[in-house]
Amino acid sequence: MAGLTGGWERALKEEFHKDYYKKLYSFVKSEYQSHIVYPPADKLFTALHLTPLESVRAVILGQDPYHEPGQAMGMSFSVPEGVEIPPSLKNIYKEIHEDVGEKIPDTGDLTKWAEQGVLLLNAVLTVREHEANSHKGKGWEEFTDAIIKAVDKEDRPIVFLLWGRNARDKRDIITNPGHLVLEAAHPSPLSAYNGFFGCRHFSKCNRFLRENGADEIDWGIV
Repeated sequence: MAGLTGGWERALKEEFHKDYYKKLYSFVKSEYQSHIVYPPADKLFTALHLTPLESVRAVILGQDPYHEPGQAMGMSFSVPEGVEIPPSLKNIYKEIHEDVGEKIPDTGDLTKWAEQGVLLLNAVLTVREHEANSHKGKGWEEFTDAIIKAVDKEDRPIVFLLWGRNARDKRDIITNPGHLVLEAAHPSPLSAYNGFFGCRHFSKCNRFLRENGADEIDWGIV
């Protein structure tokens, strides 16, 4: 699995020596050898590479990577340039358009957000092709909890956007009173109308950052 550097390496180095991670490493290595697994191994930690710990201003937490060919790129909700935009991301774009007026883009590549300090993190970082949640319960959840706790320790205003039950389950490990936690339904077509549409999380995020002396996030992709 791709190595980490800088703040992430310092914050997570103890995790690599724990029993759960050793088991997780063996499992993931075996899965890559015996099955088609997403994202490609060299993109496993793309979210962390593009968004250094010292740069995180917001966290968007997903469930696990897209499990169809060509979609997963190591960042929650993001797909490479030229790949059809998945339904959940289409709904995210709709909410951004209604909330802050940004044009709905024709690409699903969210690298621009990541480079601005938006950590696009999945709770589980790998998945077997065509099998959603196939790597759930193998240890990734403990590792990504450690990532969230590392962000929570940062002494600057950070916004956590938790969409859906799996993301909202992480609420209890975010304890820093200097951060903002926003919760809503998942943007999936199955639940977007149950509280995601109209949540206005993008303007609320920017308002919080602005009021605390931090730069706003440009949610536009085009």
